[in-house]
Amino acid sequence: MANYIHVPDEAPAVPKIDVTVDEGDYRPGALKLIKELRPSWKPSEVKIKFFTDGITNKLLGCYVGAVMQDVVLVRIYGHKTELFVDRENEVKSFRVLHAQRCAPRLYCTFNNGLCYEFLQGTALEPEHIRSQPVFRLIARQLAKYHAIHAHNGWVPQSDLWLTMGKYFALIPKYLKDPEQNARLMMEVPSPRCLREELVWLQQNLSVLGSPVVLCHNDLLCKNIIYNQEAGNVKFIDYEYAGYNYQAYDIGNHFNEFAGVNEVDYSHYPGRAFQLQWLRSYLEAYKEHKGQCSDVTDREVEILFVQVNRFALASHFFWGLWALIQAKFSTIDFDFLGYAVLRFNQYFKMKPEATALNFPE
Repeated sequence: MANYIHVPDEAPAVPKIDVTVDEGDYRPGALKLIKELRPSWKPSEVKIKFFTDGITNKLLGCYVGAVMQDVVLVRIYGHKTELFVDRENEVKSFRVLHAQRCAPRLYCTFNNGLCYEFLQGTALEPEHIRSQPVFRLIARQLAKYHAIHAHNGWVPQSDLWLTMGKYFALIPKYLKDPEQNARLMMEVPSPRCLREELVWLQQNLSVLGSPVVLCHNDLLCKNIIYNQEAGNVKFIDYEYAGYNYQAYDIGNHFNEFAGVNEVDYSHYPGRAFQLQWLRSYLEAYKEHKGQCSDVTDREVEILFVQVNRFALASHFFWGLWALIQAKFSTIDFDFLGYAVLRFNQYFKMKPEATALNFPE
């Protein structure tokens, strides 16, 4: 799929620095990077702030002075994440999005991570993403992403099914910790059941007519930075970005209304809210595509059905992902419990989503 992402010629090249940052003792490696990226900073004056929100990687902010004005973010890739994240593709997506003024600047890559520009603003919480005017800003920004033409004449195809197939092959058959292993056997659907669901999803969702567009694919609250002064939102973290079904990206975002640490699916947006959100999205999407921006009720209804069905695929995707993380990740997070939550919600939502009908 990486071939599909076409980086424009004017996008600045990204240097690779031969440094490995130890996730246990990160300061020496971070300072080597800063020496290259900010040679005027005195090593003794560099402050490092550790961000704790991510559950894929570890993130540090390096800066000097009393306020976090010029900050270099250093992201250390999580243990074994190369198994399920295409790092070359991530860098391409970063560069394409930066060229379109949708992403911060990528300063460099290093052996086990990358450094990029810090965006001023607030990383959002679940209660923010449903509020006015924020939800409309998010809808319009996502439409801008989806309208980006970055495939250089190829007909873009989604690699959702290919990726989920890879994930399925990586899920653990057992876990070393006896207690965790017992939970895996008791609470997680069997591999046979999961395989059947994966086949069902592909057969039922790939025929819904959702366009394949450049997607973020991981639009959770903390990946949305709201700048109140500028009156805009920007999205960060493009590890999972790539060509995918439009409705998947939106359905995935709606699933994230439930939060990550204290997951509560009663916050999944209701029909009335979704219709408002989807109308804002479609107006902006048509504008960016140079089409007449009048949006009919029928178009909104069709997208509503597609989105709620693709929300099932998002639960399934992150359920598989969490099982792999339960085996490999060194981050302190209950990945197995998260997998159970996602699969439970998948099976709960499946009858409701499949009962939705397209308008006549």
